[in-house]
Amino acid sequence: MSATVYTHSASETISLGKKIGRLLKGGDIIAFKGGMGMGKTTITHGIAMGMGLRDDVSSPTFALVNEYSGDGALTLYHFDMYRISGADELESIGFYDYLSDDCAAVIEWSENIADELPPDAIVIQIEKTGENDRKITISGGDRFDGIGN
Repeated sequence: MSATVYTHSASETISLGKKIGRLLKGGDIIAFKGGMGMGKTTITHGIAMGMGLRDDVSSPTFALVNEYSGDGALTLYHFDMYRISGADELESIGFYDYLSDDCAAVIEWSENIADELPPDAIVIQIEKTGENDRKITISGGDRFDGIGN
C-alpha cells in the first residue's frame, strides 16, 4: 500500500512529518529516497516532533548519525548514508547496533544501502515539483493510508 501527499511549503512538509511520527512504532525504519535539497531533514524534523521529541533536528552529514530522545518517547536515530556504500561500511560504523524494537530510525540516502534495508522498511520518496512543492509517496504499510487527509 502507498499514500501520496503533495506539500507546498516547509511547514506543510513538517506537518506531514508530525503525522508520520505519531504513527511510528518501535523497530520502524524509514528509508528516504530523494536528491539533495528535497526536504528529507525537514520531514525528519516533523517526524521527531510527532514522536514527542523536542531536540533540534539537523542533517547528520558529517556525524553519520544523530540521536534524538525524550522522556517516555521512542529514541529516533537519524542516519545519513551519502558516503556509505554497503554492508562492510555499515558494520564498521555500528549501524546494526542502533536498530532495536525500542527505537525508530530514519535513513537519508537509503539508495546507497538498498540491499541492506529490511523488507518491511517504510519507504518515503520525495520529489520536487516546484520551488517549494513536493510530491511525497509513502510505501510500507496500510497505517499510512489516508495520511494526507
